[in-house]
Amino acid sequence: MSAPDFVAIGHVTLDHFGEDVRTGGAALYAAITAHRLGRSAAILTSHGPEFPLDDLPTRIEVVTLEAPATTFFEHRAAAGERAMRVTATATPLTAADLPEDWRDAPLVLLAPVIQEVDAALVARFGDSSVAAAAQGWLRALDPEGGVGPGAWAGASDVLDQLQALFVSAEDIRGQEEHLTEWVQRVPLTVVTAGAAGALLYVNGDRFEVKPRAAHEVDPTGAGDVFAAAFLLHYQRDGDPWAAAEAATCAASLSVEGEGWSTVPDSATLEAALADYRARF
Repeated sequence: MSAPDFVAIGHVTLDHFGEDVRTGGAALYAAITAHRLGRSAAILTSHGPEFPLDDLPTRIEVVTLEAPATTFFEHRAAAGERAMRVTATATPLTAADLPEDWRDAPLVLLAPVIQEVDAALVARFGDSSVAAAAQGWLRALDPEGGVGPGAWAGASDVLDQLQALFVSAEDIRGQEEHLTEWVQRVPLTVVTAGAAGALLYVNGDRFEVKPRAAHEVDPTGAGDVFAAAFLLHYQRDGDPWAAAEAATCAASLSVEGEGWSTVPDSATLEAALADYRARF
């Protein structure tokens, strides 16, 4: 079998918001973005038997490592900021788990949510463009499962093999000094900042990406939508500035509904992008 166009690696999750439980995970949001933008997409993941796999688009290929439970996040507001607690985790993902025919996938996004993706996976691909949404490598759990900042212990094993790196301003809070090294070692780095836009680093040079105004309903997964849209447009056109504009529009559209319900298709994204460019 031929490799999918886009492979995302990381845990799918169950996200608890009050009484509402939604499917989530960085890999899922990224793969859905690729699927809706017309590419074949696949996910290497792990989850328990309670995960509603049938809720996902049927054309997304999912390879699952069985686990006793699905990674489960509780989301709540604390002191005006988002707070999370992890109550269960699925099986870690290693280089040995990668399907052999996926090694030739054109685009790969390593997308951990809580330290579950083995850094050795970055070296398992042939001529693929490999990127990382590093949020899950920048998190640690306290004894009660609370999610807080953590040092990226495996950064030195990953950075020099990436084409692109995606983090949020929230992810690197308190670790900003490391960003200088990262942007020098990775050709393309993006720091997203929600409604404030993003910063794009091209070979270490810094550029501002203006935001697209949106009516925010649910910001979950927006950075992962950004990463997937950026990679797809950069692969197509080779222009990181144009890719960042498209990604900004895709991410802003995705926050206008709950979960991944408003991740855009190609026509919706192109219309928003044309309007965005007309404004700026």
